[in-house]
Amino acid sequence: MKNYFQFEKFGTSYRQEFMGGMTTFLAMAYILVVNPLTLSLASIKGFPDALRMDHGAVFVATAIASAVGSIVMGLLGKYPLALAPGMGLNAFFAYTVVLGDKIPWQHALGAVLISGVFFFVLTLTGLREKIINAIPIDLKHAVGAGIGLFITFIGLQESGIIVKNDATLVGLGDLSNGNTLLTIFGILITVVMMTRGIKGAVFFGMIITAIVGMIFNLIDVPHQVVGNVPSLDPTFGAVFSSFSDSSFWSTSMVGIILTFLFVDFFDNAGTLVAVANQAGLMKDNKLPNAGRALLSDSIATMVGAVLGTSTTTSYIESTAGVATGARTGFASLVTATFFILALFFFPLLSVVTTAVTAPALIIVGVLMVSSLGDIEWKKFEIAVPAFLTMITMPLSYSIATGIAIGFIFYPITMIVKGRVKEINPIMYLFFVIFLAYFILK
Repeated sequence: MKNYFQFEKFGTSYRQEFMGGMTTFLAMAYILVVNPLTLSLASIKGFPDALRMDHGAVFVATAIASAVGSIVMGLLGKYPLALAPGMGLNAFFAYTVVLGDKIPWQHALGAVLISGVFFFVLTLTGLREKIINAIPIDLKHAVGAGIGLFITFIGLQESGIIVKNDATLVGLGDLSNGNTLLTIFGILITVVMMTRGIKGAVFFGMIITAIVGMIFNLIDVPHQVVGNVPSLDPTFGAVFSSFSDSSFWSTSMVGIILTFLFVDFFDNAGTLVAVANQAGLMKDNKLPNAGRALLSDSIATMVGAVLGTSTTTSYIESTAGVATGARTGFASLVTATFFILALFFFPLLSVVTTAVTAPALIIVGVLMVSSLGDIEWKKFEIAVPAFLTMITMPLSYSIATGIAIGFIFYPITMIVKGRVKEINPIMYLFFVIFLAYFILK
């Protein structure tokens, strides 16, 4: 094992890799709670139970998809990079596709599976890197920031901090409500720990908030810590039923599939570079085994869709493990092991409510919005499509709409400015696709 992962070359050890892998797990373990609540639309009242994804099945799918993705990354890519269903992508899946567009979750899983297959083929042919490079860096940053705002908006809504207002569309909620106060406490405690640089602050913030919620009778006390693993039957293989339904093969699904593709494009490539840089794994500004690493998330996405969860992608929280000492793929195997063990702690995690997970959404949103600083705001032809991409996502409650509007305006402003030669031909293709998306929607 030491030879396979080249411990001596990277100056690492089993202990160092174990601590790094465990730290990464603690930093991203919140997804085990957030993802099932998000995909099951737990915070949406009045939504028919028959149209919801099963909470327990999604929990199992999340844990297994995360474990499989991390194992493949560890063994194939050999990077200290863990994978799990992506934040933002799960929100798009649940709130835009299922809730907003009223598309069955089985169809949404079908879109995820197709995007995973596309990823796999594009990576094998080398086209994936070309497409990533064709998209302007400013729009990539805008998409990341927009998703951050969207996730934060969802967290503020789920907590009751922001509520519907007939006069102004939205307004401040009842801050004296117990669950809202619990969320505010969760935000404060998480912010304090994040500011102090505590590893796994988001996860520990959720634990502390849940305990406080139990003390004040806002959250049920779990009857047991360890229990049987929930059944995967409600979601396992459900994706294949969508392909035999004629309603699945519609124009709107094209936009949905493209959105899954684009967001994961930016997310995975950016995270891979960030983690590799921090770990000192870059060679002459190139990523060793980049192709294998990119294959890992496409495989994990396909497996996750079959199991019953949204797009599985690389997690920036892996940088916490790298900071602790992780340098090889062995750390990813350690993280995967913890995800597998987590399957048996469903009774403990199942009592967590949206009041506890909302702070995690808000804090993750803060981290994602940091990319705004890298956009060339003083250049109006860049600022317009970047701003429209970012602001449209939360206001339209749709990541896809934000991406589409940004990709339509970018060629227009650049052409008017006389910067035609700087537009990659692929961007014209995106312009036509998204224009058709709005016209035919």
